[in-house]
Amino acid sequence: MVRTQIQLTQKQLKVLRAKALRLNVSVAELVRRAVDAYVVAEIAPSFEERRGRALEAAGRFGSGKTDVAKRHDDYLAEAYRG
Repeated sequence: MVRTQIQLTQKQLKVLRAKALRLNVSVAELVRRAVDAYVVAEIAPSFEERRGRALEAAGRFGSGKTDVAKRHDDYLAEAYRG
């Protein structure tokens, strides 16, 4: 961790402290989470981009099985077992 100093308004600090107390975390942890959420939101692909990628991947891979839609849970359980 790198120590840094920021300036907040009285109201911002009051709200942060109350939320940190409710979540049972430190104010510093809450600020780190907020920074992560803000930064990730800026660089993460949009919903449309993620949806497009998922649609592009759909159907690209074949299992050779014809009943995957009906037995997907069985196949998933097999994969975890084996």
